[in-house]
Amino acid sequence: MLRRSMLGFAVAASLVAATALPAAALDRRVRIVNNTGYTIVEFYGSHTDARSWQEDILGRDVLPSGSSVNINFDDGTGYCIFDFKAVFSDGDVLTKYGVNVCEIGTYTYH
Repeated sequence: MLRRSMLGFAVAASLVAATALPAAALDRRVRIVNNTGYTIVEFYGSHTDARSWQEDILGRDVLPSGSSVNINFDDGTGYCIFDFKAVFSDGDVLTKYGVNVCEIGTYTYH
């Protein structure tokens, strides 16, 4: 009887572990697509509680119109909600707050 209870507990624990996805295991990779007609010269993505924009994710690279880049927003904090800031070659800046990188796979600038 005790053995059957232990087996039932082990099976139940395995099911819970298999169906519960911890925040740390969520996929935070997002494809950023530029369909604006202008080159993105800087791109920032900071979790919503960050006090600054952190670093330019593109670094020395740029994202020409018609191109895309895959970015992993997993910064080790466990956050899913990020703010995006794109700086374009014509000087325009587009900021989008509250993007859930755990739920989207692509974010497109038009």
